Amino acid sequence: MSTTPRLTALDALHRSLGATMTDFAGWDMPLRYASERDEHNAVRTRAGLFDLSHMGEITVTGPQAVDLLDYALVGNISTVGNGRARYTMICREDGGILDDLIVYRLGETEYMVVANASNAQIVLDALVARAGGFDAEVRDDRDAYALIAVQGPESPGILKQLTDADLDGLKYYAGLPGTVAGVPALIARTGYTGEDGFELFLKPEHAEGVWKALTEAGAGVGLIPCGLSCRDTLRLEAGMPLYGHELTTSLTPFDAGLGRVVKFEKPGDFVGRKALEAAAERAETAPPRKLVGLVAEGRRVPRAGMQVVFGGEVVGEITSGAPSPTLGEPIAMAYVDAAHAAPGTEGVGVDIRGTHEPYKVVALPFYKRRK
Repeated sequence: MSTTPRLTALDALHRSLGATMTDFAGWDMPLRYASERDEHNAVRTRAGLFDLSHMGEITVTGPQAVDLLDYALVGNISTVGNGRARYTMICREDGGILDDLIVYRLGETEYMVVANASNAQIVLDALVARAGGFDAEVRDDRDAYALIAVQGPESPGILKQLTDADLDGLKYYAGLPGTVAGVPALIARTGYTGEDGFELFLKPEHAEGVWKALTEAGAGVGLIPCGLSCRDTLRLEAGMPLYGHELTTSLTPFDAGLGRVVKFEKPGDFVGRKALEAAAERAETAPPRKLVGLVAEGRRVPRAGMQVVFGGEVVGEITSGAPSPTLGEPIAMAYVDAAHAAPGTEGVGVDIRGTHEPYKVVALPFYKRRK
């Protein structure tokens, strides 16, 4: 039985702009508007505008909201200040990653958890299940928000034309309430592109007006609408993990090289603690496969699931791969045996339809913006 995809508040506008639409996590989303390369390069050099309304917003409120989040998530949410945000994860009891998240502290006892679209219901269900015994409410706010992102070096100048919020004082991974184009919004300095930029949480009925205002404000500096395709190549160049590729329930944060997000020092128990303590110890004594960058010596593009080989033996697996518009050559992220994971390792190949194409191991990220 087919399920009709959900539509964002900007759906009609995307179609009027000629977007190629695609089903993503049950949502009809713009894949591209014209050239993926042009959209990618616009974000790297100027600015791009994204509809991210498929992301899942979950509000947690109440006297014990932070206690619930400290128990339910692996991070130390009690140290997040008002108006700040934190990258963290929610894990199963066995340590497997259910999703990676951003948690915003909106007030003294109010937090917003932003989950990936594909996992929003899973995260909501897990938080509700883990809320028993806490004086806190978990609320599904996915229909309460549209989410628009403006990303790229020109994004501060574009947004300043439409808000009187103190953008210069807004730090990375922080958010503040304000107005954008005359309507209320949570203005967050976050993103998934490796560039400076902002994510704007606002009511769905205001989305089209804000999108058009941003488009007009950015016209003189080359802002263009951007789809999910270039969002993927941008995050890949920046070495940012994507759930379902670099992160899965079969991996712990330590397997993914992200053990730093697990805070054992926080008070009290949390879901997955024992399994994650064991995973941390394994990572110290017998390093698992490591997440590395691979750069092609030829022109063939690796794709997720392809095998990484060395001396005729399989030593890893590609998790994400694509041509890099910024580097001008194919790149990939892969989990590779520790013995072959050091940057500069030679002799590594990728099995692309029976041919072992040569690749070099590099440190992540592939691209890092200049501050």
